[in-house]
Amino acid sequence: MVTLGPVTHTKRDIQSMKAVILARVSTEEQKEAGNSLPAQIARLENYCKRKDFEIDKVYSFDESAYKTKRDEFDKTLEYLKSSKCKIAICFDKVDRFSRNVFDKRVATLYDMAMRDEVELHFASDNLVITPNISATEKFQFGINLGLAKYYSDAVSDHVKRAFEQKRRIGEWTSKAKLGYKNITLENGKKDIVPDPDRAPLIQKCFEFYASGTCSTEMIAQLMRKDGLTNKRPPYKPLTKSQIDRILKDPFYYGEMTGKNGTYPHKYEPLITKWLFDKCTEVREPRKMHKPKYASKPFAFRGLKCAYCGCMVSTERKKNKYNYLMCNQYKGPCGAIRVKEEDVLLQVEDVIASFSMPDDVLVDLNKKIEENLKDEQKFNRFSKDRILADMEASEERIKISYQDRLVGRITPEYYDNIVIKEKQLQKDLNKDFGAHIEADEEYLLGSNYVLTVANRGLELFKSSKAQEKNEIINFVLQNSTLEGKELKFNLKMPFDALALAHQRTDWLPDRDSNPN
Repeated sequence: MVTLGPVTHTKRDIQSMKAVILARVSTEEQKEAGNSLPAQIARLENYCKRKDFEIDKVYSFDESAYKTKRDEFDKTLEYLKSSKCKIAICFDKVDRFSRNVFDKRVATLYDMAMRDEVELHFASDNLVITPNISATEKFQFGINLGLAKYYSDAVSDHVKRAFEQKRRIGEWTSKAKLGYKNITLENGKKDIVPDPDRAPLIQKCFEFYASGTCSTEMIAQLMRKDGLTNKRPPYKPLTKSQIDRILKDPFYYGEMTGKNGTYPHKYEPLITKWLFDKCTEVREPRKMHKPKYASKPFAFRGLKCAYCGCMVSTERKKNKYNYLMCNQYKGPCGAIRVKEEDVLLQVEDVIASFSMPDDVLVDLNKKIEENLKDEQKFNRFSKDRILADMEASEERIKISYQDRLVGRITPEYYDNIVIKEKQLQKDLNKDFGAHIEADEEYLLGSNYVLTVANRGLELFKSSKAQEKNEIINFVLQNSTLEGKELKFNLKMPFDALALAHQRTDWLPDRDSNPN
């Protein structure tokens, strides 16, 4: 904040020099300590009184001397340059003037003092800069500036080392990421924990993107309706660029990045490394393998004609209307030109057919959780078996080594055993990784399918042409255009959802509803 204005003072001799008081702090700690703005102003007012200066203005601001952009200080400079009389500029100490000897403002005020346009007074340092100062006083001023910079640099180095050490032990040194929040524990220590309101929505962002059918813009729209906002007032919804930064941030799976590298952190991850890598796989092909022919994205790219099997192309008319028509590469086939919007309505009807009542959705989520527990139980058993096989393989290598040492087997025979066992271990590691991915794929796929089933129509209507095409390919297969009608088969598990939607009742037992 800047306090700017005339100060009421007693009547003084008209010949007394005018003074401008400048008080500055650069950190919250200085505000609370003896260098606080009121304390500086009080000392400088007493100084001006002793010097019989007429206080013209008082400037006080919170601004770091290391910032290139120092708006409040620059306002003071403009006032001083516009003044027609000589002014005494009063600082508490040299370090309140600047801690950066390379700051252009230091040179500007010093040159003005040397031209006798201003005087620089540093009350607590008992130093005045005028054209008549001695070489000793110039040296003292330079030393004070240098020491101020040295102190600031030393503090900066210490803070950087402390922060780097904190990162090495897994502590985050900034404000909590979106999806987390800062808390104070009972013992007074600070910690970071998942934000119960935002963390589930951050997880959804990764799940949507990993499915390969949601762009960052679509996710931003979905999150806007789900209520995901940033953490500062006025709590605005996230933009697609903010969503993109979140999807690229390894913090959410357990790693934080600093200037000197990447470190694992100690906080609860919101997602798995597998899910993060899945998002990277989706992002990279989109970036690296853009089709050359796709100069204009259309919703029905890849659609075939039901009469001849040729591709159906999209024609843009009057830069407003899209029409679908067989390219008739094999010759005339009887296909007709169809408005794209008429075929899109058919797709919307299909997606709308997946919608189900809230109570059914809750029931399906429970069933998915039950199925997931069964899958995880089986996977745990399989992974335990794999680990046991790995231990047995290592034991066989160990025994063979002992046999080789005592001469029971030849070195060549031992080498063959090691080669076979190491290959077996590689195969076992692949199986182990496959079981881990199976857990993730099942959870991700089931959650996303239900999301598409219940919010797919809203998602489809609000998406752009390329995104519509991705959703269509995610839900439909073997799509052809027969006259004005779109023919297709539903992909699994949407065929099961469509079948389930036709039921009038849902049996309570999971085994009675295998779909």
